[in-house]
Amino acid sequence: MRAKRALSRRQFLQGLGVAATAPIMVPRSVLGGTGHVGPGDRITVGVIGCGKIAFDYHLPELLGARDVQVLAVCDVDTNRRNRAKQIVEQAYASTDRATKHCDAYNDFRELLARRDIDAVLIATPDHWHALPLIEACKAGKDVYCEKPLTLTLAEGKRCIEAARKYRRVVQTGSQQRSNVFGNFREACEWIRSGRIGKVQRVTVGVGGPPRPCDLPGEPVEPGLDWNLWLGPAPMRPYHSELSPRGIHNHFPAWRNYQEYAGGAHADMGAHHYDIAQWALDMDTSGPTEILPPDDPGAESGVRFRYANGVEMVHGGPGGCVFYGTRGKLHIDRGVLETDPPELLKEPPGPNDVQLFRSPGHHRNWLDCIRTRERPICDVEIGARAAAITQLGNLAYRYRRRMQWDPKRWQFVNDREANSWMDYPRRDPWQLPRV
Repeated sequence: MRAKRALSRRQFLQGLGVAATAPIMVPRSVLGGTGHVGPGDRITVGVIGCGKIAFDYHLPELLGARDVQVLAVCDVDTNRRNRAKQIVEQAYASTDRATKHCDAYNDFRELLARRDIDAVLIATPDHWHALPLIEACKAGKDVYCEKPLTLTLAEGKRCIEAARKYRRVVQTGSQQRSNVFGNFREACEWIRSGRIGKVQRVTVGVGGPPRPCDLPGEPVEPGLDWNLWLGPAPMRPYHSELSPRGIHNHFPAWRNYQEYAGGAHADMGAHHYDIAQWALDMDTSGPTEILPPDDPGAESGVRFRYANGVEMVHGGPGGCVFYGTRGKLHIDRGVLETDPPELLKEPPGPNDVQLFRSPGHHRNWLDCIRTRERPICDVEIGARAAAITQLGNLAYRYRRRMQWDPKRWQFVNDREANSWMDYPRRDPWQLPRV
């Protein structure tokens, strides 16, 4: 089950220029015309991005699934790339699998060019989410992408368009929807069932917005393709806070800087705004007005207003607090409480909302690859949760009120704000057309 020779980077980029008119590259497992992986077939996966989250979470989940075969890994750092390859091959060494080999790539385009890979898992820094996601969809591959799904508003819209046009299953890594870390589904069911009455206000307690990267230069790490790590971001000297040296066991600080991520506001906000959207039944919508905090130096206090009158505020206790006409509910990792406490003891009613019970976040994605159903945190859900953090970060950066049209995915009568939906990118890493 080894791949044919991969396309060169130049051939791949030339192919992207005619992707709109050329036939979709179909994975090995769907050539039979059924539109999904057969029940006796293993889903073949490539992993793009081999940092802490891949080593600690994604690879163990994939390697523990009997119906999955990890065929390739990709990372711009030689040490991390080779470590991921070693982990995969060691895991398969004592099994009866016909294929125990795992290829390793520096450039994600070479991995995407393989016709024998059905799906990819993207666990890169945030500024490297959208481009491989879109190109994976265009290459006929299903996608699991870490949260926040995108760095910019323009990326979110384009990712949705790509997944829909090429009919791809795209799961966002918002694991709280699968009840990882707490009873988030139950909390959303109770809120949508009216347990706290009509919701009037929500607070989301997460960290602050990002800042411009001002790190000094350091000697570059041997074996790191620093230019490719930066990709579409501005050229700047290497610093180990952005891409740590060697194999590391911490979450790198690139998430603090606006060139690569949305700060702590997006890092945990992608999780908790997602739960707020789920509880408010706003998975296909979002706020329509964004107001900056009254204090011009504050890094919390942005307000998001929905068309139905609900106001959501960045700040308050960790996680989400929902304030309703009958009481309030606080949900966070390891926390589920109401005021008054009796609200949690009320028996379920016949008309209570029952949300989908995920069998596990990776398992849900894998099941949907076979059934072609949308996963629990589909691309639009992930993009809209990320959009809230992006709208909030713009309010912190520019300190002015904005009106947002969640249906048209643009600011209302605001040319200046619409110019903030993306950032100038280094060639050749422009936002792909779909």
